[in-house]
Amino acid sequence: MKRAVYTQFGQPDAVLSMQESVRPEPGPGEILVRMVLSPVHNHDLMTIAGQYGYKPALPAVPGTEAVGVVEMLGEGVANLQVGQRVAGSAQNSWAEYYLADARRLVPVPESVDDATACQLVSMPLSAKMLLDTLGVEAGQWIALNAANGAVGKLVAQYGAALGINVLGLVRRPEAVEEMAALGFDTVVATEGEAWQEKVRAITGGAPIVRGIESLGGKGAAQLLSILSDGAELISFGAMTARPLEISAADLLFRGITVKGFWGANPPVKPERIGQLLGELVADAASGKLKMAIEASYPIDAIAQAVAASGVPGRKGKIAIHG
Repeated sequence: MKRAVYTQFGQPDAVLSMQESVRPEPGPGEILVRMVLSPVHNHDLMTIAGQYGYKPALPAVPGTEAVGVVEMLGEGVANLQVGQRVAGSAQNSWAEYYLADARRLVPVPESVDDATACQLVSMPLSAKMLLDTLGVEAGQWIALNAANGAVGKLVAQYGAALGINVLGLVRRPEAVEEMAALGFDTVVATEGEAWQEKVRAITGGAPIVRGIESLGGKGAAQLLSILSDGAELISFGAMTARPLEISAADLLFRGITVKGFWGANPPVKPERIGQLLGELVADAASGKLKMAIEASYPIDAIAQAVAASGVPGRKGKIAIHG
């Protein structure tokens, strides 16, 4: 079979190549999947560059989620069948065949397109898992920055479905109007003065008990300025690649708690992940969730695929097809 591989860490389009390899065999609890479509995520590229939260043993095959067809069942797998179309978390999915934990995959109906099915994990599932672990009750307020990003929009959508009030922060006033057009009207731009007063007007002065921070740098301080005493700040991303700016006073005198959330190692049991994936599949089947792929590339054009992923202005993900 064909697979993408790298033998050293570095610039993805320079270190990736196609390699012929023996098809793997599923172990207990695993399934072998024939890959149909696998997205190129930023964390995939960071892993190849050696800049992510873990470094795989080399040589390594990238890819962390996909949609595909079950080819073979490992011992003890009872929730899936050969021939089923499945989606969810995976390892080494930039290959014609890959192995996956059967507990982390769900069947996908034909009404869900491949582009949406192959992207259920990184952003939609992360948003679901995050909300599942916040410990927030209906009627309470949470806030997040980078609200006009994919995860921000999904947290707002799924938070509202749970009765949670979501306040979004964006940088530009124009982004407030863009978000309002999408139905997310509790958004404030941080450019200019007195934006915190606009937040209080929206919330009516109610406490904001959680802050989801995706920027790094000054983004943390901005969020902390509107959180209530005793609130929790969750580091979810680092788009600026800068350390969090947090004052000792916020920790010492306001009782703020800071923790991280990493979708690759969430505080969620695999069985619960399967349930949340099932909810996402249902949303996709009903048309509530739809995600785009701008272009897909074969495995033997892997260098072109990762280069295309870095081009700004895309309207969807770049993907690898089997």
